[in-house]
Amino acid sequence: MEFRFELALCAALESPDRVVARQLGAGIENPGGRIVDVCVLTPGPEFDRRAAIAPDRIPDPAIEAAVGPGEAVPLTEAFDLRPDRAEAVAERAAEIGYLERERRDGRPVVRSTARYPDDWVGSLTAIENKPDLGTPGNLAAQLRYDAALELFDEVVLATASYVTRAHLNRIPEAVGVWRFDPDTGEREVVREPTPLDPDAPGVEIREERGLRTDVALVDPAAKARKRRRVAERAYGKGWRPDPPACAHATTTPDGHPYCERFDRPVDPGRDCGAACDAHDPADPPDPRRDRLRDERTAWVADPASDGPRRQSGLSRFL
Repeated sequence: MEFRFELALCAALESPDRVVARQLGAGIENPGGRIVDVCVLTPGPEFDRRAAIAPDRIPDPAIEAAVGPGEAVPLTEAFDLRPDRAEAVAERAAEIGYLERERRDGRPVVRSTARYPDDWVGSLTAIENKPDLGTPGNLAAQLRYDAALELFDEVVLATASYVTRAHLNRIPEAVGVWRFDPDTGEREVVREPTPLDPDAPGVEIREERGLRTDVALVDPAAKARKRRRVAERAYGKGWRPDPPACAHATTTPDGHPYCERFDRPVDPGRDCGAACDAHDPADPPDPRRDRLRDERTAWVADPASDGPRRQSGLSRFL
């Protein structure tokens, strides 16, 4: 239920003035300590400049490298990394078009194809999905984490349940609440989120044990680096999962993986493969992921031919 709910919400949130992605790491001191269900990125003033560089995620070490679009820099001087790691990052950045590589006097050198824009992200909204509030799990702890760290500009809880005052009292006041129907795509705003402050120091909750809570203080610079990584990951990844390699697999018009044998949406990572009695190995269907993202969001599939073509900041979550 939760997987279907999550994909339906992502589809409903798609718009030409935003980018939607799912399952992104949001921990800083403990990188794997928090995974955000859905992230919505709205463009900033320099979004078109970022879109013009590449449709893929740009590796963070390449962005932080001591290299610009001017004079080429020796690879060993550009990256503060082990030689093998620097080589791998440079190769990937060159593949997606962010770096150019050549050799001078027998040494590898790199230069960037464009200046990386500093102000391309307008806002980042984190959405935690919990369709059934009757089985909340560790929902309250996850939302306390987000509210204390203030990595995102806003945090929202999305649910299919009827929301009571008791539910609202169990989660931080700053967290907004949506009631969402995955069948109709209708969304009711139960409570608006309170804007957070990503530019301020944050508190990362590492562990909660009874009356004791272990935390780490996170400075604004670390949060800014993490926000850039989250934004890059969101821009490059999107939300549509790969359909399974099965003869029964297809995709919905929105790009959801769908099983014709069982006549329902499927989670390829959990429902499909050798463990499924009906599994019939075959080439996966074309998910049309790039075409759908290009048509429906601010993401640009082919900046070389299309160029930046969308205005940013036109709306929020109307």
